[in-house]
Amino acid sequence: MTDSNKTATLTVHGETYELPVHSPTAGPDVIDIRKLYGQAGVFTYDPGFTSTASCDSTITFIDGDKGELLHRGYPIDQLAGKSHFLEVCYLLLYGELPTAAVLEKFETTITRHTMLHEQMQYFYRGFRRDAHPMAIMVGVVGAMSAFYHDSTDIADPHQREVASHRLIAKMPTIAAWAYKYHIGQPFVYPRNDLDYASNFLRMCFAVPAEDYEVNPILSRAMDRIFTLHADHEQNASTSTVRLASSSGANPFACIAAGIACLWGPAHGGANQACLEMLEEIGSVDRIPEYIDRAKDKADPFRLMGFGHRVYKNFDPRAKVMKQSADEVLDLLGIEDNPKLQVAKALEKQALEDPYFAEKKLFPNVDFYSGIILEAMGFPTSMFTPIFALSRTVGWVSQWKEMIADPQNKIGRPRQLYLGETTRDYVDIEKR
Repeated sequence: MTDSNKTATLTVHGETYELPVHSPTAGPDVIDIRKLYGQAGVFTYDPGFTSTASCDSTITFIDGDKGELLHRGYPIDQLAGKSHFLEVCYLLLYGELPTAAVLEKFETTITRHTMLHEQMQYFYRGFRRDAHPMAIMVGVVGAMSAFYHDSTDIADPHQREVASHRLIAKMPTIAAWAYKYHIGQPFVYPRNDLDYASNFLRMCFAVPAEDYEVNPILSRAMDRIFTLHADHEQNASTSTVRLASSSGANPFACIAAGIACLWGPAHGGANQACLEMLEEIGSVDRIPEYIDRAKDKADPFRLMGFGHRVYKNFDPRAKVMKQSADEVLDLLGIEDNPKLQVAKALEKQALEDPYFAEKKLFPNVDFYSGIILEAMGFPTSMFTPIFALSRTVGWVSQWKEMIADPQNKIGRPRQLYLGETTRDYVDIEKR
């Protein structure tokens, strides 16, 4: 944040107050209201905090009008096209792209932290077999503080570093084991000779009865999904992680809180909702009917996976994800999958329809990631856990930044109270 000599004038009940205005390196100016209550005795009212900056950060910047997403200044399409997930992890955590030697050391560190404590197997078995994988992930990640006592002291920089590496390294194993437990198959252990995405795919789809070879096209597509979901500024789950950590809670509890928030269908469940929509449409010949319904303002139906709350132009992640979707569908085919047939036809018809172009309702990252995950064989119940796996590095980076911030204080939002004023208690026999 860059201080300036700018000020904003606010008049309250006839009294005028000068409020500092801060100019960021990118984005709109920010009015500093921290002393407003002390000076004027009033709060601001902003449900959803959509007009409120809760922190300053140097990690991610989004310009929704331009369709721009930057990680430490690097455009997401460049990172997804030229880099890979662990390099982006390093960038988010430390602020700069690593040299080849530094990246090799970082990758080795992450790879050698992928195994879980053996006793955590028994923790999984405490869940019902039909438990949702997200329910398992919330519980298992929260329980990590019971297994890794040497990385819960947030005041110790070394312990913060170890916790960061452990969370990024172990999340694929946690997610894959949640999937294996859900479908009743034995757990598959990680291997140090595989890259991050390949390891995850193997742990999800390998079985003891036969060897499993990871297809490089699928591995690359999986890596891109991880990269494109790595961080997204101060969204609901990231804000949850920051709010939880402001109390001094251990890192595993904070990330578990983020997973719980991501579970909501308005946040992490968007690609699952997209696949459910494709299933509802059912067949290619019904697409015109649903496109007409989407145009009808009186009809509650909406095309899921089109448009984005933040991006008013286009989702910069979607172009790269579409490339991966095309590669995966070329590899695996769509002939035997009605949902994928509907997805390809819907994408084509919507992009050719002037209505959607005028409204800027283009396919977004959730539309294409859902197609990819469906084609790979993941059930929709695993879509959000994979999102959580991807977003862990963003949560961890934001958590580390907040802990090191000297302005850090426990979060305490205010309220506009509309309840009863003081009234006297009435004895029960007189009511």
